[in-house]
Amino acid sequence: MALARSTHPRALGLIRARAGSAAAAARADLRACADADHATGAAAYFKTGPGEYGEGDVFLGVRAADLRRVARAYAGLSRIDLATLLASPVHEERLLALVILVAQYTKGDAAARRACFAFYMRHIERVNNWDLVDVSAGPIAGEHARVAGYAPLLPRLARSKVLWKRRVAMIATFAFIRAGDPTPTFAIAEILLHDEHDLIHKAVGWMLREVGKRVGEPALRRFLRDHAAEMPRTALRYAIERLPDAERSQWLALRASRSGRRIREAAPGPPSRRARNGKRRGPTRGLARQ
Repeated sequence: MALARSTHPRALGLIRARAGSAAAAARADLRACADADHATGAAAYFKTGPGEYGEGDVFLGVRAADLRRVARAYAGLSRIDLATLLASPVHEERLLALVILVAQYTKGDAAARRACFAFYMRHIERVNNWDLVDVSAGPIAGEHARVAGYAPLLPRLARSKVLWKRRVAMIATFAFIRAGDPTPTFAIAEILLHDEHDLIHKAVGWMLREVGKRVGEPALRRFLRDHAAEMPRTALRYAIERLPDAERSQWLALRASRSGRRIREAAPGPPSRRARNGKRRGPTRGLARQ
């Protein structure tokens, strides 16, 4: 659903000065950046039609650069005001709140980070489209799980019936990938391997690709040797995107055969340690050690 205004004042502070509260001022400044054509395109892109995953979401048509400019202007917004924005049906207002919350978490001390994380989890139901997840899950949920050792969080979210919580679980593992640890990514990917939603397939493949990019291709190949046979095609294609052309073709052809034993024997490179030992680790065991 698109909702937009056509005015584009350059000075955000003019509207802010007339507003009755910080949240209302932020809303006014967002609307001052709205674009009707962009709103229409965003509503279609984020699948807001009946029966689609973003059904009912309202878009103003605020471009990313403008939204981040507003976020910088309201960097000190209180939790009460952030909660007000998160409760909004307007997509950009929820996104604004999350961008500000991520900045507050990133720049805060240990106590501030704990408070930001607790706030995020209390309002996680409002993190309800893929870009809202992607901008916040790694820097808040993932980083907190990594640093504070809140190990049960990600497996619990991964088993949720709520699509967006499952995506939070997968994208949150990016914090571990950036620190050089692919184990939580593999654990959550195993839980979500047979998820039916395309947005989860894309999230799993994306994080696996990041493992190959940031941790190393051998780590990615170990996972693929064990799971390429059963991975959804979209997840596999995302995961192998950065591998050489010939190897990508091999993985896709191996998946198509649907023979798990034959795949492990024919997969590129030496067999994984798991395959050599004939043992499988539970999907969350490695994560629990974090």
